Amino acid sequence: MPPNEYGAAEAARAIAKRQLSARDLVSACLSQIERWDSRIHAWAHVDPDSALAQADATDDAVRDERAAGPLGGVPVGIKDIFNTVDMPTQMGSPIWRGFTPGNDARVVHYLRMAGAVIPGKTVTAEFAVHAPGPTENPHRPNYIPGTSSSGSAAAVAAYMVPIALGTQTAGSIIRPASYCGIFGFKPSFGLVPRTGILKTTDSLDTVGWFARNVEDLKLIFETVRVKGGDYPLSDAALSDEDRQSEPSGRPWRIALVRGPKWDQAQDYVKSVVTDFASKLSSDSGIQVEELAGPPELEQAHDVHATIYDKALAYYFKEEFQQHTLVSSCIYEIIERGNVITLDQYTGALAGQRQIARAMETLFGDFDVVLDMATAGAALEGLESVDAPDHSLIWTLCGLPAVSVPVGTSPDGLPVGVQLAARRYNDRLLLRLLEAIEALGLLPNRTYPEPPMASRSQPAYATA
Repeated sequence: MPPNEYGAAEAARAIAKRQLSARDLVSACLSQIERWDSRIHAWAHVDPDSALAQADATDDAVRDERAAGPLGGVPVGIKDIFNTVDMPTQMGSPIWRGFTPGNDARVVHYLRMAGAVIPGKTVTAEFAVHAPGPTENPHRPNYIPGTSSSGSAAAVAAYMVPIALGTQTAGSIIRPASYCGIFGFKPSFGLVPRTGILKTTDSLDTVGWFARNVEDLKLIFETVRVKGGDYPLSDAALSDEDRQSEPSGRPWRIALVRGPKWDQAQDYVKSVVTDFASKLSSDSGIQVEELAGPPELEQAHDVHATIYDKALAYYFKEEFQQHTLVSSCIYEIIERGNVITLDQYTGALAGQRQIARAMETLFGDFDVVLDMATAGAALEGLESVDAPDHSLIWTLCGLPAVSVPVGTSPDGLPVGVQLAARRYNDRLLLRLLEAIEALGLLPNRTYPEPPMASRSQPAYATA
């Protein structure tokens, strides 16, 4: 297997045992970038010399029998809204072209401390909003990869890096993961620090990541999440083994939620979700029950839009006034936000809390929610607009969520399903993924080279 097809945890173990050199791994990833990025356009900035120097430092540490860290020598893509001390942070905007902030975002610092190699910055939509960048879906030219974490998802799907950071304010991790046929994990709101990252919406922005297997999702979660007594609520929840462990004496309880946008989804998406639910139910250790979901969910999209539009109007008021933004969609959002009153905004925040409480009640009876990840597969044309789905609901509630690549559309494009858990039950959600993986219901751990423009088959194999 070529080194660039290794998973992150797998590669770190091999490097630590001197079965693989960090230089060989990073060189293979850089070669994959060189081979394919002129077509995919996943990267806004790549520094090969720096990446190889970082890899050599890892190999030196291993030879000297010094700890290389849990991510020692593993390349990680960084969405271009995270500050990096040694690379530009341009946020998809020509206004900030070439800007170097002079520091690392907290999460980037955590990755470096764990030994990760940072080869470059991945493409984002302008200011991580809706306008698409140049990135194309690795599975098919001129098809969308999903915004705004488009470059990160495409880079992982194209085997350029095993892991890449993204962010989600509505569906910008779950959706690109589904379109690109990989895993995308959005942890509970607040579990990953946002210091040194572009802010768009205070109560929604969440750091997450993309990977090609469950083990790597767990590895990054434990590397970058906040820990200790300074974070008492999350620390208590994540340290509670009874809360985070597989149910004892009863099966897993999963609610298949037919939410407010279910009827707008493509029929093949509904089939992917219900077929996956049926496979889960075939095991005696899992029970799946279909639900409409709490009635409060009907208001979720309107509540989210009010919060989102008003926050963007506040944070980008100067650019709006000076007319230095590029994308027309941001102007439209800000124009809507400018007419939202303070009472409407505070009312939406109250609505957000009400919806979150309703979901908390649902998790009194269920461990996890199963839902569609997207309403359809990737669309042709980079300017295409996604159909409404439910990802923003789980973002609004601050819940941990994961997109799992388990299906395809009639024309062979990836389609994911989404699983979400109670807030701060991130470890429980990851343990359920491990249980599902043990049943053989997740993609195989050995992946072929992605199809790019030359193949018609998806870049993953389902059980």
